[in-house]
Amino acid sequence: MSVDRTLSGVGVGPGDPDHVTVKALRALEAADVILVPSTEARAGGIGRAEEIVCTHLPAKVGAVRRIPFSMAERRGIGQRRADAWEASATAAVEAFEAGAKRVAFATVGDASVFSTFSYLCDLVSRRVEVKVEVIPGITAMQAIAAASRTPLVEGQEILSLVPWTVGPETLARVCEVSDTVVIYKGGREMTELRAVLDAQGRLGEAILGTDLGLPSEHLVPLSEVTDRAPYFSTVLAAPKRSTTGGRI
Repeated sequence: MSVDRTLSGVGVGPGDPDHVTVKALRALEAADVILVPSTEARAGGIGRAEEIVCTHLPAKVGAVRRIPFSMAERRGIGQRRADAWEASATAAVEAFEAGAKRVAFATVGDASVFSTFSYLCDLVSRRVEVKVEVIPGITAMQAIAAASRTPLVEGQEILSLVPWTVGPETLARVCEVSDTVVIYKGGREMTELRAVLDAQGRLGEAILGTDLGLPSEHLVPLSEVTDRAPYFSTVLAAPKRSTTGGRI
């Protein structure tokens, strides 16, 4: 028997509403319920994903449901994070039980890259039978490369995406084997992050991007950053390229 319930993870890009794909908009428009993350920092206000959805699909505002998204715990599964996951899954399950055939989760960036959708999908699938679809979105990694006009990789170069939460030792090892390194979630410990890249000879080419895709977007050489940055900051450390096509 075919499953008539669909749970969609929809990447809506890093912030600019124009970065949403046509496929993402179609999935959101087809959804009976659209779940959007709501963090402690927003204090119940509209979040970035919700704002993007409402900009494109004002007729779907009534279908939007805010679900908790905890930023209070950086590592591990603490009580706040576990409670947020459970509440999110319950919201999706209750939507299905109320008759929804399609429930979408709109997530900033891509639904497969450091996204809560993977946890939501796992918990919901344990409780109800659903078909799962994932709609890819533009990531902050791509946005900072485009905004700074810095190719992520060329030829035979190696690209690594690293969350700062893995710690300085792991980041240092990644720098040793990768040509381009992109670092997420490092804003709160920028001094230590800078020190690691400096020790690896990477600081001179590194760029910090904040509010990527928004009117307040800001790009600055990481060497000039002395204070903490917002949590959702992105660091791009690409190699110095001296010749055209030198790594082909």
